[in-house]
Amino acid sequence: MSNSGRKKPPLVAEKRYSKAPAAKPKPKAKPKPRVTKRKAAPKKRGVIGWILFPFVWTFRLIWRLTWRITAVAAILLAAAVAYTYAQLPPVEELLDGRTRGSVTVLDRENVVFAWRGDNFGGAVRAESVAPALKNAVVATEDKRFYWHLGISPRGIASAMRINMREGRKPWKGNGGSTLTQQTAKLLCLGVKFDPTKWKNETDYESDCRRTTLARKGKEALYALAMEAKYSKNDILSVYLNRAYLGSGARGFEAASQIYFGKHAAKVSVPEAAMLAGLLKAPSTYAPTNNLQRAQDRAATVLKLMREQGYITSSDEAAANAAPATLSKAAQARAGGYFVDWVMDTAPDFLANDTTEDVMIRSTFDTRLQKAAEDALDYIFEEKVREGSEAQAAIVVMSADGAVRAMVGGRQAKVSGAFNRAVQAKRQTGSAFKPFVYAAAMDLGFQYDSIVVDEPFTINVPGSGPYTPKNYTRNFKGEMTLTDALAQSINTVAVKVSEAVGRDNVRDVAERFGIDNELAAGPALALGASESTLLEMTGAYAGILNGGRAVSPYGIRELRLKGDQNALFGQGGGYGERVITESAAQQLTYMMYRVVNDGTGRRAKLGDREVAGKTGTTSAAKDAWFIGFTAQYVVGVWMGYDDNTPLKGVTGGGLPAEIWKETMVRVTDGLPAEPLPMIRPANPPRVTRPEPVQQPQVAQRPRGNGRSNQGQQNLENVTEQIIRDVGNLLGKLLGGN
Repeated sequence: MSNSGRKKPPLVAEKRYSKAPAAKPKPKAKPKPRVTKRKAAPKKRGVIGWILFPFVWTFRLIWRLTWRITAVAAILLAAAVAYTYAQLPPVEELLDGRTRGSVTVLDRENVVFAWRGDNFGGAVRAESVAPALKNAVVATEDKRFYWHLGISPRGIASAMRINMREGRKPWKGNGGSTLTQQTAKLLCLGVKFDPTKWKNETDYESDCRRTTLARKGKEALYALAMEAKYSKNDILSVYLNRAYLGSGARGFEAASQIYFGKHAAKVSVPEAAMLAGLLKAPSTYAPTNNLQRAQDRAATVLKLMREQGYITSSDEAAANAAPATLSKAAQARAGGYFVDWVMDTAPDFLANDTTEDVMIRSTFDTRLQKAAEDALDYIFEEKVREGSEAQAAIVVMSADGAVRAMVGGRQAKVSGAFNRAVQAKRQTGSAFKPFVYAAAMDLGFQYDSIVVDEPFTINVPGSGPYTPKNYTRNFKGEMTLTDALAQSINTVAVKVSEAVGRDNVRDVAERFGIDNELAAGPALALGASESTLLEMTGAYAGILNGGRAVSPYGIRELRLKGDQNALFGQGGGYGERVITESAAQQLTYMMYRVVNDGTGRRAKLGDREVAGKTGTTSAAKDAWFIGFTAQYVVGVWMGYDDNTPLKGVTGGGLPAEIWKETMVRVTDGLPAEPLPMIRPANPPRVTRPEPVQQPQVAQRPRGNGRSNQGQQNLENVTEQIIRDVGNLLGKLLGGN
């Protein structure tokens, strides 16, 4: 073998897969030379560039800061709105936000005639009121209401421009608030009334209405939250229920009832315009204050409604041709003094300070109130000099003390004013004398008992001699008690008072209702004490009803609105008997003679029987006439608030004429019923008893020996009184 002897190569298995032959490496491309971009050479700033440079730089800085700040502010605003949104309650809880309740007063026929407090006629919705009313409010207060999101920059800018043009600060005057912002203000931005922080609701509302830049910001925030949570109709509903519209009306439902006697769903276009017009200045444009002014304001609202397409030109013309007028109750505005008095007699927590809605059924008679007001106006227009500041008051009452009408001053259509019928304590003068004779009648004196009108003096311990004088400054001698009262003889009144005892006279007067400190001296008989017209009229009612005391009252029933059960019933009426019925009938006859034959002749009413008494105080500071027919008692007072003496006026003059004009109207249509009095077959005639020595007038001793007449002392006067009383008793016992 040829290859024997050679070393064999090692056996190696063939590789199943062989590598591809390596490609020849490509030659590396030469790197491109790096091109270094040269920065463009800064442009050379010209003169203009250097001038603009700081401004451009500042603008860029401001822009960078502004968008960052705006972003942060937007986030904070969104957070604040979201927080406020979460705090807002359901809309139903916002409709009635009063902290005070209301008092609705009904007359004797159960017809509403007055309101007090915050009257809320009931919750209404924007969808339930008359469309004209909703449109009038939007047209007047916020014509963009349905388009904005709660605030109106355009409206704010316009308001600021108007304020500055009129010389005010930008935020003073027109606020440019949207209707939503106004609603937020009515809600006091969600802050509720806290009696520990605010003295009363007035202070609370004043604080809520403060106009500052910070508060405007809070208002806007609250408005945005409201727009996010509530619908437009919800917001408008809150506004319609919360807005104050004058005369104590909270919300349009209450205002509709007070001014027009109807619900807000039934008001006409002119009525809706008048109500919307109140929003600018409720007291100024209240139709109860000035109807013509309210109608003029309504015409402006109608114009806005027409310009914004809510009504046509023909609708506007028709509304202006027949403007809204007040209901009969609103026109009368009756009983302001009466209602104030009734509110004071009711418990405070159910009247002036009530947090509930209260209904009071009263004794008030709208017809009789108008009669009294018209009578007073007539006398002052026809018989009192123009410009006189004299005042007068009238009370009309039934025999049981039910007050039917009350006029507390010449300005009748008021509320909260000084009430001279209740608050003014004045000397009563001779109007007090019936109580002297009432005490005498009750102790056995008779209407025809004989007395002597003569000068006499009483020595009052601690005060000295007291000598009563008659208005006429003369003396008439012997006369009956009836004639003495008819002619208002002072000496006889004092004699009778001394004979029966001043304590008895005071007791009778007090039990009849004269609830004041009565004079201690002999001048008690002549009305030296003070009283109010209401008290005096109530005391005379006791004479009319046969001698029983009465408590003047104006409330028949008090209950919460919606409740069937009364909380309180009648607040007065008949009391205990003060004098016998026989004594009251005699006294009524004597007072009848005052009007028929005496100082009260100007009060005569033809064939209708009238009993009464005049009263004039010293220096004519007060003049009274109080009298009654079978149906009603009427009291009249006249005088000056500052006690200036009346010129040429006595109780039998202008007060008697005011009384007559009042009673003519009060009794119109009523039958002429007889008075409850005795009816003597023959009028009493004066009979002459044995001559009685006339006492001399005592004078205070002066220590100089000239007072010969000054030795007449109390024993002489007492003897004289005893003789007179003896004559009276002799007549009683003798039967003639």
